[in-house]
Amino acid sequence: MRNYGRIVQDMIAYAASMPAGVERDSMELYIAQCMRQRNLVWNRDQDAGLLRVREDIQRLSDGKLRCDSPAFQQMMAQPNAPLNGHKKKK
Repeated sequence: MRNYGRIVQDMIAYAASMPAGVERDSMELYIAQCMRQRNLVWNRDQDAGLLRVREDIQRLSDGKLRCDSPAFQQMMAQPNAPLNGHKKKK
């Protein structure tokens, strides 16, 4: 998955080694935001949905990260929301 880059893969490996908890959930959310942003850069014509990001996180972590935190679920409910809470400029 070259479109994500080595840094995202290293972040996933680090998050997978963390104990379950708030910090790990926050790391999963941050990784998902980074992956979504990179998907938008590489695949402008394709859907860069969070479902694909979720599946890719699970695949890259060998199933250790599940992305089932409430914050991630809230982000999934608003797939077209701007990244990092910033509003789009007109």
